[in-house]
Amino acid sequence: MLRAAAATTAGFLPPRLAAETAPAARVVAAAGAEVRSSPLLRALGVPRGGAGIGSATPGRRMYFASGSDSSGSAADSDSEASSAAGAGEEESEGNRSSSAVAPAIIRPEDCHTVIALPLPHQPLFPGFFMAMSVKDPKLLKALVENHKRSFPYAGAFLVKNEEDTDSNTVTRSDPKKSIHGLKGKELLKHLHEIGTLAKITSIQGDQVLLLGHCRLRITEMVEEDPLTVKVDHLKVSKRLMLTLELVKRELEITKLQQSIAKTIEEKITGEQRRYLLNEQLKAIKKELGLETDDKTALSEKFRKRIESRKEKCPSHILQVIEEELTKLQLLEASSSEFSVTSNYLDWLTVLPWGDYSDENFDVLRAQRILDEDHYGLTDVKERILEFIAVGKLRGSSQGKIICLCGPPGVGKTSIGRSVARALNRKFYRFSVGGLSDIAEIKGHRRTYVGAMPGKMVQCLKSVGTSNPLVLIDDTDKLGRGYSGDPANALLELLDPEQNANFLDHYLDVPIDLSKVLFVCTADVIEMIPGPLLDRMEIITIAGYITDEKMHIARDYLEKNTREACGIMPEQVEVTDSALLALIENYCREAGVRNLQKQIEKVYRKIALQLVRQGVSNEPAREITLVEPSEQPTGVSIATEVENKSQRDSLAEDVSVHVIPTDFSCEKINVVSLTTKSEVDHYEHPKGVSKETSADDKATPTNTSGKMEANEHTEEVMEALVDEALVDKTVEKVVVDASNLDNFVGKAVFQPERIYDQTPVGVVMGLAWNAMGGSTLYIETAKVEDGEKKGALVVTGQLGDVMKESAQIAHTICRSILHEKEPNNTFFTKSKLHLHVPAGATPKDGPSAGCTMVTSMLSLAMGKLVKKDLAMTGEVTLTGRILPIGGVKEKTIAARRSGIKTIIFPAANRRDFDELAPNVKEGLEVHFVDKYSEIYDLAFPSDSQALAS
Repeated sequence: MLRAAAATTAGFLPPRLAAETAPAARVVAAAGAEVRSSPLLRALGVPRGGAGIGSATPGRRMYFASGSDSSGSAADSDSEASSAAGAGEEESEGNRSSSAVAPAIIRPEDCHTVIALPLPHQPLFPGFFMAMSVKDPKLLKALVENHKRSFPYAGAFLVKNEEDTDSNTVTRSDPKKSIHGLKGKELLKHLHEIGTLAKITSIQGDQVLLLGHCRLRITEMVEEDPLTVKVDHLKVSKRLMLTLELVKRELEITKLQQSIAKTIEEKITGEQRRYLLNEQLKAIKKELGLETDDKTALSEKFRKRIESRKEKCPSHILQVIEEELTKLQLLEASSSEFSVTSNYLDWLTVLPWGDYSDENFDVLRAQRILDEDHYGLTDVKERILEFIAVGKLRGSSQGKIICLCGPPGVGKTSIGRSVARALNRKFYRFSVGGLSDIAEIKGHRRTYVGAMPGKMVQCLKSVGTSNPLVLIDDTDKLGRGYSGDPANALLELLDPEQNANFLDHYLDVPIDLSKVLFVCTADVIEMIPGPLLDRMEIITIAGYITDEKMHIARDYLEKNTREACGIMPEQVEVTDSALLALIENYCREAGVRNLQKQIEKVYRKIALQLVRQGVSNEPAREITLVEPSEQPTGVSIATEVENKSQRDSLAEDVSVHVIPTDFSCEKINVVSLTTKSEVDHYEHPKGVSKETSADDKATPTNTSGKMEANEHTEEVMEALVDEALVDKTVEKVVVDASNLDNFVGKAVFQPERIYDQTPVGVVMGLAWNAMGGSTLYIETAKVEDGEKKGALVVTGQLGDVMKESAQIAHTICRSILHEKEPNNTFFTKSKLHLHVPAGATPKDGPSAGCTMVTSMLSLAMGKLVKKDLAMTGEVTLTGRILPIGGVKEKTIAARRSGIKTIIFPAANRRDFDELAPNVKEGLEVHFVDKYSEIYDLAFPSDSQALAS
C-alpha cells in the first residue's frame, strides 16, 4: 500500500522529479511498515514543510473510500499504484472503483515546486487571464503532462528589462540569442524573483492560457530543463490593510454618492410633483376664469402701464408696443426670444412718455434756494438767475447747455442740484469720467446677452419725467477705448438740434430729449473736446476767498460736523483765529472739501477727549416705578440693579429701576427724570408714598410689610437719584490758533510772502494753479562781467513758454534801459541768472513776462520795487501788455499775501469789475496797456537807488 501511494504521488510529477523522489518514497515505504496507514497517508497528503516526498513533489491529497475489508482495499491500492507507474496513461473508469484511492485536485497553496514560465512583455496579475506562446517543446510537453495529471499550475515570472536586454532579446549585441534559448541558471538570472502562480486553464497547440492566482517568490532552482524552482507563497497582510483602507474609502464614497443621488432624486421627484400640481392648478384656474397664463398676464401688465399715457405717447411708440405685444403672444415662454421681447416691452412701457414736471421760474425763490445752499459765488448765482429769467420769458429753459467749470471742491455738483430744486425739476447725475464705451450712452444692441439701454433711458425710468435736470459730471475726463469715442456720442445727446430724436441702440426708437436740461461739470475746460465745448455755455467757478471760506466753515461745515459727531454746542468752542489758521495754513485750495475734512478731524479729536473725560451725550434713560398690589405676598422688598456697571452709570444718567420682587405688580408708571427738582415734585404712585395714613397705622397686620417696603423703597430712590444727579463739571474744549496743530498736525502751507520789502532784483508775480491762485517771486542775479555780449540763464523748472518769456524780457530790458539810462551798459556785458523759487513745482504759462522785465530792470538800475506790489501779464517785443486768465484766483492770492497794489492788463478790466465786492475790497488795482506804465508804477520817482 505504501508503494502504491508513493507511485500514485510520483505519477503526477514531471519524469525527472518522479525519478528523484522514487528512492525516497521506497525508503519511506520500507520504514513505515510498522506504522498505521492513516498517519502515513495524512503525511503524504500534506507535503508542506516536510522532507522527501513532501518537499520535492507538489502535494496531492488522497481520499480512501471504505470497502468490505482491508485486504480488498490493499489489493485495489496495489492495482492503482501499478497503473499509475505506467507510461503516463490516463486513469480509466474501470480503475476507479468505490474501494479505490481517489486523488484530489492540488490546492494552489500546496504548490511549492513549479515550472517557471518567462513572461517577455508584461507581468501576470492575480485574477487576470493571459495567453502566451511556448516555443520550447520540452517545456510545452511538461506543461501538457502537468495539465493532464491534474496539476494545472506553473510559475509566471517577468523577464528583467536590463540595460543590455529588452523584452525579446537578451543582449543587443547578439539579437539572435532569444530569451527562449536560455536554460537553467542563465534563464533564472534574467527572471524577476517575484512572480505569479498561474493556473493552466487550456492548451491549444503552443498557445497556453493562464489565469493568475497569487504571488510567488523564487527560493532555489530544482531542475534546469525545463526550469523548475522552489517557491514561497507571499502573504499580501500590509497590502491587505492598505487595500482595506482603500475599500473603506471607496465604500464611504459610494455611500455618500448614494445618499446624494437619493436626495437629488427625492428633490427632483418633489419638484416634478410640485410642477405638475402647479400646472394642473393653472389649468383649473384658467378654465374657471380665475387666472390667465403668463403671457396673457404680461401683456395685460404692459397694456395697463401704457394705458394711462396713451394720449401723450407718440404714435410710433404705440405702434412698436403693439407689434411687440403681438409677437410676445406667438412666442413660447421657454424660448430665449420671449425673455428678450418681454424685457424690451418692460423698458418701452415704463418710460414716462409725455409726462413733464411743472417748472418754476420764480427768480426770487431761486435766489433764496441758491443762498441757502451756497455762500458767496455771487457771479455764478447771478448767471444762473439770468438763465432762469430767460426761461421764464420764453416759457422754457431749453436751448443752452450749462457747463460749470472750476477746481475740485467748489460746489459744482451741489450747484446743479440747487438749480434743479429751484426749477422744480427732478435731478439725475451720472459721471463720464474715464468712460470709454459708447454703449453707456447709446445703449447695447438687444441681441447681446445682458443688453441694457444707455444712461439717458435709465435716467428717464428713474426720475419718471421727461424733463429732468441731468448733471453730467467730469466731462473733461472722458476716455476713449476700442469700442468708440464717447465724446462724439455725447454730441447727439447734448446738441439741442439733434437730441429731439435721440436714438438709443437698445430701444431702437427715437426719444425726445429736447426738454431735458443738461448741466455739465469740468475741472479744466481745456480738456473738453472742441466740438463738445462748442455746444456749451461756460460758467466759471473760480473758488472761494478767505472771507467766504470763513462763513462757509462757520455756518455750514462746523455746524453739520458737530451734529454728526454728537457734540453739544456748549461743550466746544472753535475760535475764528483757529478757523483762519486752518484756512490759511492747511486749506488754501479753491474749494472747501479739504476744509471740511480738516474740521471733521478736529471734531473727532474733541469727541475722543470728551469721552475720555467721562462725558456721554446719550439721551437720559427712563425711571420705571412699579406699583405693588393691595395684597402683599411678602414683607420684604428688593431693589434689583443688574451689576456694578449699571450702578456706576446711574451717576451719569437719571435711570432708576425700582422693582419690588415680593409684590405682584398691578400698574407700571414710566417717567423720565432729569433734575433733582423733578424727582422731588414727582407724585409717587400708590403704595410708594413716604407718608402713611391713620387707617394704615390702625391695621398693622395688613400694612406692616407695606410700610417697611415703602420706607426701604424711598431710601433706595433717594440714594439712587442723588447719585444719578451728581453734577460732573466738564471743562469746555477750546480750539484756537495756539493749539490747532494738536488737532490737525503740522501746517501744510507756509506763508507765501517772504519779504516785507522785496530786495533789488526780486519782484512778486501772480499765478494760477489747480488749487486756485498763488503768488511767486521772480529773482534775477548778476553772475559775472564779461567783454562779450550779455547772457541769460533761467532755472526753476520752467516750461517752454516761460523760457521764451524770459528771453523776450531780456531783449525788452536792453531797449528800456538804453532809453532810461543811456550810459548804463549793464545788459551789454553781464551774465544774468533768472530763477523762480520752488524748483520742485513745474511752472509754465504766458503771464510772467511783465514780472521778469521788472526784476531785470530792478537789478540793472539798482532800484527797489514798490512795497506791497504784485503784477501779472505777458509782454511783447514792442512793449505791449497782453491779457491773462484767472483774474479772480490771482486777486484772491494777492489778498491772502497782504498785497495792496496789483497791476493787471487793461484787457482784463471787465473781468475784475465782475468780481464780488468783498473780493475787490481794499485793493489798489492798475490796468496797463504797455510796459512803460508798469515802469512808472513799479519804480516811483522817490525810490531810493542802491549802490551797485
